Amino acid sequence: MNIYISGRGMFAVQVAEAFSEDGHKVMGACSPPQRKGGTDGSPLSWDRLRAWAVASDIPWVDSQYLRAPHIPEGVDLIVAAHSHAFIGRKTRARAAVAAIGYHPSLLPIHRGRDAIRWTIRDGDKVTGGTVYHLTERTDGGPIAAQEHVLVPPGSTPQSLWREHLAPLGIHLLRRVVHDLSCGRRVEVPQDESLSTWEPALDSPPLFKPELIALPGSEPIEGSKWALYGS
Repeated sequence: MNIYISGRGMFAVQVAEAFSEDGHKVMGACSPPQRKGGTDGSPLSWDRLRAWAVASDIPWVDSQYLRAPHIPEGVDLIVAAHSHAFIGRKTRARAAVAAIGYHPSLLPIHRGRDAIRWTIRDGDKVTGGTVYHLTERTDGGPIAAQEHVLVPPGSTPQSLWREHLAPLGIHLLRRVVHDLSCGRRVEVPQDESLSTWEPALDSPPLFKPELIALPGSEPIEGSKWALYGS
């Protein structure tokens, strides 16, 4: 499968390398230009996916500017791996097979970019990871694969991600990409009666360059338990 990756950090690099190990081809990547906290613009401050793509001679673009023309001809899959950039309808349509992403919660619970921090803050005993099909509804597309994990006592958002949810994400993404490459496509609708949306705790709203804002199309980010309405 020919894959385009939108992501950031070491997780996105690990996903890209896993795909390559499985015989797939990464044809392009987008990420923020710099790591969190990076300011000098030097290669040492670049986001890790950017550094990996440049070193691997793979076309890279700043995720803030990702549009349909940046997706090369022949791409089968677009994969969002720890991506905080919304991938619009026209961009997704460039993928011949699917556009999928990984979310570190048991969707439809804990939609939103700070899912892990809310998991810890709420004292959840069980969480998990979900690979889902990207749609116009943030974190709301049909589920392709999902598994749960128990939250160990004393977990922090960092330890839960590093030790459990990031490895689970790589496992699930590899599984779904393998299934899609074999012609097996799973799309289980999310149960909207169970959905929760939590606002980002210290991040700006998700940037959606191709999405036309419609009244009622977004959750009320100031309300922790706002349902994601259609």
